[in-house]
Amino acid sequence: MEPADDEVVRTAAEAAEGLIFSRYRRSEVDDLDVAVTFEEGVLEVDVYLNVDDEEAEQVAEDAVLAAESAVDELFAEAEE
Repeated sequence: MEPADDEVVRTAAEAAEGLIFSRYRRSEVDDLDVAVTFEEGVLEVDVYLNVDDEEAEQVAEDAVLAAESAVDELFAEAEE
């Protein structure tokens, strides 16, 4: 049984935020927006991260990848 759309969105958002806060303290993050949609089997993840760090863009990209990976794992577990 496939996971519900809201579970997919929640899983992706939690994974993205989890990765970001594993690399930065909350006090270091000036602004964060994680936008996730899952419609008709298509996952879209957009991460905006405002941190005073030259690696912030890479961390945001890594957060998107973490979200996608978490959703892949969610679907793999559902197939078992």
